[in-house]
Amino acid sequence: MAFIETIADRDIDDDVRAMYDRQQAHYGFVPNYARVFCYRPEVMGLWAQLQSGIKRHMDKRRFELLTFAAAHVLRSTLCTLAHGKALTEFFSMEDVQAIGRGEAPKALSAAEVAMLVLGRKVARDASAVTAGDIRQLKQHGFADAEIFDMVAVVAGRAFFSKVVESLGVEADAPFRAMNSEFRNALTVGRPIMPSQ
Repeated sequence: MAFIETIADRDIDDDVRAMYDRQQAHYGFVPNYARVFCYRPEVMGLWAQLQSGIKRHMDKRRFELLTFAAAHVLRSTLCTLAHGKALTEFFSMEDVQAIGRGEAPKALSAAEVAMLVLGRKVARDASAVTAGDIRQLKQHGFADAEIFDMVAVVAGRAFFSKVVESLGVEADAPFRAMNSEFRNALTVGRPIMPSQ
């Protein structure tokens, strides 16, 4: 399930049990990524608070686009698959795959394309972002607060992706059950291992 051993369910404390119960209620199972937080459930709680604070200021489509682009650049297969799937609420599978390749399907607005350029740049090398990049976003009508939110989404995804990828968290069954062409196209880092 991961490179580190996790605490057996019979040995977890109340804080970990509460964390697992929240995951179970949301997903219908306890995802593998949650299990690696068993030693520090308070960090998972802080992550949830950060995500909630960031999401509060943007719509779901924008959040998912930025998160997907960041996860893709960061080569996190788990996050790319999860947020690629979430994007199918707004885009076809073909368009999601095109966005993953760095293309701009017609379903994206010009402002969204500019936003994704910044998101990818932040994920790849934040120190390479220039004042010109920010001016470009403002020309598409984005306010300073919205630009801050975009950067915060990408920076937050870097934290989570690096935790789960560094610890070798394996994909859960729903990823293996995805459309294979879609899954394969979005497998950008660690491969999805077949069911044991």
